[in-house]
Amino acid sequence: MQVTTSSGKYSAKHYPDTIKEWKKEGNYFYFYTTETILEVRIISDKIIRFRYAADGNFQRDFSYAVSDRLEESPVHFGLHEFEENFEIYTEALRIYISRDDMRLTITDLEGCIINQDELGFHWQYYLQKGGKIVYCSKQIQEDEYFFGMGDKPTDLNLHGKRMENFGTDAYGFQKDTDPLYRNIPFYYGLHRGKAYGIFFDNTFRTIFDFGKERENVTSFWARGGEMNYYFIYGPELMKVAEGYTSITGTAELPPLWALGYQQCRWSYYPDKRVKEIAAEFRKREIPCDVIHLDIDYMEGFRCFTWSKEGFPEPAGLIKELADQGFKVVVIIDPGIKVDPDYNIYKQGIQNNYFCKRQDGALMEGDVWPGKCVFPDYTNPEVRKWWAGLFKDLVDVGVRGVWNDMNEPAVFEMGTFPEDVRHDYDGEAVSHRKAHNVYGHLMSKATAAGMRKFLMPNRPFVISRSCYAGAQRWTSFWTGDNVSSWDHLWLASVQCQRMSVSGISFVGSDIGGFIGEPDGELYVRWIQLAVFHPLMRTHSASNETGFNQEPWSFGTAYETVARKFIQLRYNLLPYIYTTFWQYSRYGTPMLRPLAFVAQHDKQTYDRSHEFMFGDSLLVSHVSEQGMKEKEIYLPEGEWYYYWNDELYTGGQVIKIATPLDEMPLFVKAGAVLPNYPKIQHVEERNQEEMMLHVYYSTQETGSFLYEDAGDHYGYKNGQYNDIRFKQVSEKDRFVLRKKYFGQYNAAYRKHNITVHGLPFKAKEILVDGEAVKLTAANFGENTVNLVVDRKFETLVIR
Repeated sequence: MQVTTSSGKYSAKHYPDTIKEWKKEGNYFYFYTTETILEVRIISDKIIRFRYAADGNFQRDFSYAVSDRLEESPVHFGLHEFEENFEIYTEALRIYISRDDMRLTITDLEGCIINQDELGFHWQYYLQKGGKIVYCSKQIQEDEYFFGMGDKPTDLNLHGKRMENFGTDAYGFQKDTDPLYRNIPFYYGLHRGKAYGIFFDNTFRTIFDFGKERENVTSFWARGGEMNYYFIYGPELMKVAEGYTSITGTAELPPLWALGYQQCRWSYYPDKRVKEIAAEFRKREIPCDVIHLDIDYMEGFRCFTWSKEGFPEPAGLIKELADQGFKVVVIIDPGIKVDPDYNIYKQGIQNNYFCKRQDGALMEGDVWPGKCVFPDYTNPEVRKWWAGLFKDLVDVGVRGVWNDMNEPAVFEMGTFPEDVRHDYDGEAVSHRKAHNVYGHLMSKATAAGMRKFLMPNRPFVISRSCYAGAQRWTSFWTGDNVSSWDHLWLASVQCQRMSVSGISFVGSDIGGFIGEPDGELYVRWIQLAVFHPLMRTHSASNETGFNQEPWSFGTAYETVARKFIQLRYNLLPYIYTTFWQYSRYGTPMLRPLAFVAQHDKQTYDRSHEFMFGDSLLVSHVSEQGMKEKEIYLPEGEWYYYWNDELYTGGQVIKIATPLDEMPLFVKAGAVLPNYPKIQHVEERNQEEMMLHVYYSTQETGSFLYEDAGDHYGYKNGQYNDIRFKQVSEKDRFVLRKKYFGQYNAAYRKHNITVHGLPFKAKEILVDGEAVKLTAANFGENTVNLVVDRKFETLVIR
């Protein structure tokens, strides 16, 4: 932690003194010392907010992160007074507040310490810049591990690390580069098999120390604002994740096509080249749904314009692509070119919409168009104006928007100076407070505009920078990465970490944005990206002339890329169902092994394996020329996807890694829904939906969620929530299905494949009716049959 320096920047540290009185107002408790006030808000039995007023005056209770749908649901809570402390109790926790110094100790009902203050809350006056630096330090419990914090490019376990949140354009970042683009001040603690989370809702530059400065202390602090944090108890890591998203909000379902494969380059130019790329995908039968247009589609890099030379007829181009099953996503940056003949610039000047310096001058800086000014997205009027600018793009057929450079990034300067002023929804603050939410609010306004003009269709937005809670309106990619094997590992770790930090709709630039991958690295990246919710190839190939499409590396690599992109499309029903679970419950789509086996210490430091949804365990091939890989399987039984070999968990196994395979396992008992072979999602409406069912004697449950895929009818009941339960025995397979919903899916049949039966099937019953058996019903260790999609019970014996 920062101490007093000879420069006089910081004053001495201050601490709360003895609590003199307290009061209760509804589900709020207030504790008063001579100067300090502690507010304790009981949100639920497991979610508690702690908020401190160092000098007796709370700041405005306002947050860009907290969802307006946050519900308070405490069932039974109260307070006991003791000689040395106060005890606030809920049905899951005990919170002890020391009378002498306000230090906190939080235990479970059995008295096990979950989280305990070290110095607790304290502060310094920030003499140079004003306000206070607010701190909180806590004891690290024995054998405690830490996770979360967004896209930090380092090991999953954060113990021994120090992290900073200050959105930064980190071009070509490397392992342990910090800070990066996104600002997620939320972490997990895990010890003795019990998990909690802390979300420090403060938009100033924040720092988190997980035992780096002092090995037994974790601390977090901000150079301004309030000490305001939420404590979230599990005790399961997955429950902490769900609790965090109950605070910051869950994602909307995206259009299904946004979960397909996306192709991007800086830049596809002119329109003739875009058409050539689209034609190659269809000619080569490589599935693809989206083509992105980078900055060169604009007229002189002016946002909301089209190049007269390169894209003279954008509506015609987009319709031609749409007829082939492609959607178009265009980039929009925050920098608005200083040009008195440019309508967007004129509107912003006339209405005072651009950021200004402290003395009233416009905030000007160079980005792609040259000298630019920048909208103040913290002003609700500006957000409304910005949203309205997307009408013309939607009118010509654009279906998605990609927000870049919104940390905010400025050439030469890095970012905005601290004296830039912001409205901050009526508060009037400096850039010190608004920096970490600038890109967050840009993408929010973008999503609002796209939603308005695309209605009833769903918008798709992708952003580079954000603050906590942005999952409510946008997806993300991990930024300007590098074509290297190290960055392939970073892509996996960053996406896992983002997922457990509330933001599952994330991916990396396949193959690397900077540099040139060889064919092996590219296809290994494709294989990993199949199991990331956002799957997009992107490259800075304008600098080298190098092509980075799936066919750019020769026939052998193209064949492997096609196989795995097709696998992505086969798995889309499963992926969409997993996204629905994330949208409904806040459940991370990507789950580090510790999050599915937190009582197994062998999972805590493992990053190469992760779960994608409930049923798929993935481990990417991470080294050039790798012929086999060691994989740790958590407890349970696991089928190897490529040959149905059954493995028992709780051990390390070795798996061969030929170029056309990657380690992929299916949890025993799972039902995996699959589409047949398609080239884009509009082809999915076929006669059959495939179900791959993996035998287990354990009772297991699986889901299939389906709706129209690209409008909001699901909010009015136009969806199907299908539940499967397998209750098999050693000589009998039983699959039961319950069907809830009103969506009339196009397919009428399920083509079912049962994997791993340990006995020879002699009889098949569908809803009590015998199925005539033929050779077509039997494959190698499988049983196959076609049934009506409304079936309820399948028995094989």
